[in-house]
Amino acid sequence: MEQKIRRDRCMGDNLGRLRALSGLSQEKLCAELQRRGCDIGRSTYAKYEAGELNIRASVIIALRKIYNCTYDDFFLGLDDE
Repeated sequence: MEQKIRRDRCMGDNLGRLRALSGLSQEKLCAELQRRGCDIGRSTYAKYEAGELNIRASVIIALRKIYNCTYDDFFLGLDDE
């Protein structure tokens, strides 16, 4: 029996936008995340931005500190119908 995976809302566009605004490459961002205790590689982070993998709350917390933004910035536009 084939199981279909239901896609949830994706914050990948917001993750990419915030990263671009900060002027960081995915590689440099991952180095900063690792420095802050989040063991995230570039390929994993790329999957977050592509919507292929759900991001962990601990990573969002670290990103908020790196970007100096609000949590709302991560969810911008996701409640639009």
